Amino acid sequence: MGPKILWVIVLGFLAGVFLRSLFPLGSSFALFAALLGVAVLFLGVVEKRRLPTVVIITLALLAFAGGVARMNSAVVVSDPVLTNYLGSKVTIEGVVLSEPDAREASTRISVRAGTFIYGSATSTVDAGVLVIASSHTGILYGDRVRAKGTLRLPEAFETGAGRDFNYPAFLAKDGIVYELAFAEVETVGEGPRNPLKAVSIFLKEKYLEGIALSLPEPHAGLAGGITAGDKRGLGEELSDTFRTVGLTHIIVLSGYNIMIVVFGLGWLFSRLRFPRWVEFVLGVSIAAFFALMTGLASASVRAAAMASIAMVGKVTSRVYLASRALALVAALMVLLNPYILVFDIGFQLSVIATWGLIAFSPLVHSKLPFVTERFALREIASATIATQLAVLPLLLYQSGAFPLYALPVNLLVLIVVPWAMLLSAIAAISGLVLGPLAPIVAFPAYILLAYAVGVAQLFAALPLASLAIPAFSAWWLVLVYGTIFGGVMVIKKNHDGVEGPAV
Repeated sequence: MGPKILWVIVLGFLAGVFLRSLFPLGSSFALFAALLGVAVLFLGVVEKRRLPTVVIITLALLAFAGGVARMNSAVVVSDPVLTNYLGSKVTIEGVVLSEPDAREASTRISVRAGTFIYGSATSTVDAGVLVIASSHTGILYGDRVRAKGTLRLPEAFETGAGRDFNYPAFLAKDGIVYELAFAEVETVGEGPRNPLKAVSIFLKEKYLEGIALSLPEPHAGLAGGITAGDKRGLGEELSDTFRTVGLTHIIVLSGYNIMIVVFGLGWLFSRLRFPRWVEFVLGVSIAAFFALMTGLASASVRAAAMASIAMVGKVTSRVYLASRALALVAALMVLLNPYILVFDIGFQLSVIATWGLIAFSPLVHSKLPFVTERFALREIASATIATQLAVLPLLLYQSGAFPLYALPVNLLVLIVVPWAMLLSAIAAISGLVLGPLAPIVAFPAYILLAYAVGVAQLFAALPLASLAIPAFSAWWLVLVYGTIFGGVMVIKKNHDGVEGPAV
């Protein structure tokens, strides 16, 4: 009954957060659910009937109430002082919370505003503000800045095919409530910094500098994307090409990227006859290294955690352990930041891709005897198919685009991704050390990156490369994944001898 209790608590908590994210359920509703759970337990004890079932129902209701209450406590509220000046040109001072997001036409800077200035009046405030300034501001993480611009609230917008993007909630997951548009920004001092994060961001910038010195564009942009999660150098046209063929995940250093690298190196470690615990430690260390190279961005730290969980299943050959670890880690992440469950597609894709890898990859692997195991090709192919199938419903719901050739494109590209990432890292180091000679050392990386770009461009040019899917309700998505999850549990129950879809 132990594993069942774990799943009941996790799913109950996530259900509470999910429903509260969609509907305004107040504290009284959470209290009612908790009291209902206590009442069920009381009646069960008094009647002395079906106590195990009573305990399960009680835990589910209490966990559900906890999820609702946690989301209620996390709701980001506006600052009354700032709200009074919406639409006005104002000045704020505050500390930069994360690495600025530099784009082609602008730089987006997340600031925790502490001071508000309008005319000669100065007020103390406490609010997250997204400062939208021109490119090349020179602003760094941890700087204390002064920004002047038009204060406004972020608005939801349509992404196409009848789908709306809840942009305010997406920003709220990072504590952002306001935007400061058309801003002029300057550094006025230094604020508190996380030393590890600051060092990580510095290393990332030096790493990208090395890549730029050793590889031409767009190959340098792709190398920065697959190894450090940096999208600045890829360009809009090539980004659209990758999106059309279903390769966007490789340019954001997703958990899937890291898993593919870890699995590829796992093949090498196994050929060197390393003990499994050594393979696990090395795999987790590699995942941590890539997270460090992204400046410890939250999405990359999450990706590294998901890759490490997948390693648990691979190294122990006990898929159920990895499934439970995934459930616990996902629930912990939602506990820390409830907004990510509904409003962060990166979190959703990471969890579902990891679960698909854990649950289905071993089964798919057994169906691919015609694929050689040399260079971990069968392992990469099975991981690709498993994760692509797992995330497809979510991608259709979010984007409305069905990349018809996504599976063959991913199979063709992902077989070289581990080696492209490794060679890109070598290219970055050579760029910093060898100067003009760096392109020679980086040539093998260039070949693999050019291959990936060529495959994407070839398939994107084919007819029907991307099909538009009409918008459908989120409840259909819940039904689809509920059916898949239930089917996995049935397969586990009926095929206990199969090492794969265990939960």
